[in-house]
Amino acid sequence: MAFGQVNRLIQQLHKPSDQKVMVAAHRGDWRNAPENSLAAYKLAMQKGVDIIEVDLKMSSDSVLVILHDKTLDRSTTGKGKVSALTFEEIKKLKLKDGLGVPTEETIPSLEEVMLLAKGKVLVNLDHSTPFFVEAINILNKTGTLKQAIFKSDEPYEKLFNRYGPLLSCITFMPVIETDYGGNQKTIDEYQKKLGAVAVELVFSKDTTMVFRNHVLIKTKGSKVWVNSLWPDLCGGHNDDLAVLHGNLEQSWGWLISHGANIIQTDRPAELLAYLRKRKLHD
Repeated sequence: MAFGQVNRLIQQLHKPSDQKVMVAAHRGDWRNAPENSLAAYKLAMQKGVDIIEVDLKMSSDSVLVILHDKTLDRSTTGKGKVSALTFEEIKKLKLKDGLGVPTEETIPSLEEVMLLAKGKVLVNLDHSTPFFVEAINILNKTGTLKQAIFKSDEPYEKLFNRYGPLLSCITFMPVIETDYGGNQKTIDEYQKKLGAVAVELVFSKDTTMVFRNHVLIKTKGSKVWVNSLWPDLCGGHNDDLAVLHGNLEQSWGWLISHGANIIQTDRPAELLAYLRKRKLHD
């Protein structure tokens, strides 16, 4: 992957109606390396994804690390809360693979991941709402602020009361969970007041009117981000429908025909192959 290509991806991110579809790798290429590991991110980048997703947690000595769960038990050789250990203690642990077998991979810091991604891919900062200040400090230190996509499922007013003018310094995407009250009003507010670069739509039913308003979302300046990870996130048009059942058009094809131009997936290689065949990805 060519260093410096991230400028092209940043430009693409800010083109809401671009016909090409951007691909985000959920926790990296975790089927071939431990989730959220540097190895998983490297593999995803080698496959040609546009975005890698990271899950932020903080150590007891205020170092941002990448791990999905609040506890160490499931995916590492450690036990207990991430927040109870220092970064030095966390670094002594090993990440487990998908079968629960310990590997030689360790839990990376946000700084390590950003240095890996620098100049190459965008980075989706999941679980980042409590850590905007600390994350911005790391991004400024590594020169990667423009590569990062911050996100939150909080209403605009609550997030603004928390961070105020700091929000104008970042690239932001609201998460709209339609099953839990996320609606067009929330989207409109974020687009108007924060210039949301994208809107992440989460919906268990594909009849939701918010999702069907994708043209309006794009007209007002935001891309449409959909997660094809499992059925409840995308109205049943998910990765396994495409890969395990071979129904590409009712999975990824359906999402694209209904407006998605960023798809977060657990099957990056297969999605990229599908998009390239349709000339929807370089």
